[in-house]
Amino acid sequence: MSTAFVPEDYFRQYSVPEIFGEGETCEVDLGCGDGGFLLAMAAHYPERRFLGVERLLGRIRKVCSESARRGLNNVRGLRVESRYFLEWLIAPGSISRLHYLFPDPWPKEKHHKNRLVQDSFIPVLHRALAPGGEVLFKTDHEDYFIWVCEKMEASPLFTRCDWVDEFYPKTDFQQQWEAMGKAIYAARFIRNNVI
Repeated sequence: MSTAFVPEDYFRQYSVPEIFGEGETCEVDLGCGDGGFLLAMAAHYPERRFLGVERLLGRIRKVCSESARRGLNNVRGLRVESRYFLEWLIAPGSISRLHYLFPDPWPKEKHHKNRLVQDSFIPVLHRALAPGGEVLFKTDHEDYFIWVCEKMEASPLFTRCDWVDEFYPKTDFQQQWEAMGKAIYAARFIRNNVI
């Protein structure tokens, strides 16, 4: 069975049952790369559904072939831009947890406009998450960490909470940066029910 999800129409929204065949919500690894974190989570939590979103076709193909090889029926891979996925493809309230791990920090000031987390992005994220849904964010880049935390904490749509103490595999990037002695920054945000 192919674990790729290829929308028939990129101009409509899809529900979790349409993607997985069952369930009301799923977890999303936004920018899943080669899928090491995604596949480890799916293997550890077979009762949960995991959707890897990645814009590079080669990476999605690797995720899908590896999840099929391992028999992980709770994984799907989708090739699409992250913001487009959250704003236009996924039905509102579909995501229980969004993992945003070691994204490109766009460190030069003139490139900050390319950062995914902007003031206009926060309502998009809020809409995609289920009530009580959460965002788990990790980076090695202190400036981007501060940027994300300031924007999320300034919004009434999210509340920052303590990090979860449970199985949470390290990405290849985290292992690489820790081996170089870099600090890792982590934050967790819960979706507020705002009327």
